[in-house]
Amino acid sequence: MDLRVGTGALAERLSNLIGPRASLARGVLDQHGRSESYYPAMPPDIVVFPETTQEVGAIVRLCAEAGTPIVPFGAGTSLEGNAASVAGGVCIDFARMNKVLAVHAADMDVVVQPGITRKQLNAELRTTGLFFPIDPGADASIGGMSSTRASGTMAVRYGTMKDNVLALEVVLADGRVIRTARRARKSAAGYDLTRLFVGAEGTLGVITEITLKLHPIPQAISAATCSFPTLHDAVDTAIALIQSAVPAARIELLDDVMIRGINAYSRLGYQETPTLFLEFHGSEAAVAEQAQTAEAIAIEHRGRGFAWAKAAEDRSRLWHARDNTLYAGLGLRPGARAVITDVCVPISRLADCLTQTRRDADANGFIAPIVGHVGDGNFHMLILVDPDDPNELAGAKALQARMVARAIALDGTCTGEHGIGLGKVDYLQDELGDAVAVMRAIKAALDPNGLMNPGKILADGALP
Repeated sequence: MDLRVGTGALAERLSNLIGPRASLARGVLDQHGRSESYYPAMPPDIVVFPETTQEVGAIVRLCAEAGTPIVPFGAGTSLEGNAASVAGGVCIDFARMNKVLAVHAADMDVVVQPGITRKQLNAELRTTGLFFPIDPGADASIGGMSSTRASGTMAVRYGTMKDNVLALEVVLADGRVIRTARRARKSAAGYDLTRLFVGAEGTLGVITEITLKLHPIPQAISAATCSFPTLHDAVDTAIALIQSAVPAARIELLDDVMIRGINAYSRLGYQETPTLFLEFHGSEAAVAEQAQTAEAIAIEHRGRGFAWAKAAEDRSRLWHARDNTLYAGLGLRPGARAVITDVCVPISRLADCLTQTRRDADANGFIAPIVGHVGDGNFHMLILVDPDDPNELAGAKALQARMVARAIALDGTCTGEHGIGLGKVDYLQDELGDAVAVMRAIKAALDPNGLMNPGKILADGALP
């Protein structure tokens, strides 16, 4: 079904509803058609900037009456085309819905609007002694992180978004507003609708409010780096740390190609071999014990150059380098675009999956740095391509397909945290089989006209 429709009448009705916060300006449309992914720009026909749930509900009802697609938009940091307007329509930008609505310090939870970013949230929480730990690297919006079931560098200790979202307020495709749960830390009341919408990428409804778990700011934090002669040695160290019950907050792996990139980008001097970035949280005594154990385990697996960073500025420098791996990777081939992809496997299979993928990329002549949340069995590859060379792009997509097939064969998943979006649509059936038919039934029940972020997760056939 062609969902593109004329926008004149709808634009007028939206302008009557929210005034100049409904935009047809070409620059605004183009801005909302781009993301960090390699896909060509896919702009919407209209961008709206609501300020309340009631406005979102009214916007959705107008779109439903007009048969116009609806695409939620956060910070624009998605990596799989998750917010691309493949069928045009109305893009709902949550930049103006970026407030902390309530902090319940005694219960260690917070209620926020979807447009607030993780850094803004933690800045708001700084006087409470609590923080929100999910860190996908980019300063993503909480709504976007919920919609893609994001995780990131601290998931090995604190879990992912599905573990830290207590409840949601959601506008359904017909404009109804529902709450999926209360603030209680556990419930056995009916279907778990919260988990249904966390990771749905806006294909089932529009998230307008999120209740999140918070965690105490640790008394002490210490970080470290350690290099290894091979990827196997680095991954074996991560596995040993997990199996030894060392409660590391972060266990990040950068391969030698990525280390070369961050050395150049961040003006660092790391040895250009596979390197673990570690962080430990807790009391002074606990962190010291964790650090001692980790160093001993690393040495057993041929780790060398173990370097500690306890001062806040040193830790900030270390994690700033890690968080900028996208730009550091792109610097390895100026003018290139990155086909960015991720997979996740059981941690015992990670070394095999990583090393085979590294060999595959090298054998096919790609500059393709790897970075991984290895405590979770999750890693990312940035395949650098000439955006004007269709043969390179086809080769990168083939490399990605082999990487995903390898992960699924090892009982893993086609995406650990990026979501399906456009980029992983063709792999969902291979991973989940008949379960995809159940997903289609849920989609049909909640969005019978297919207006909610069309083309994502369950789209058929090849996409751009």
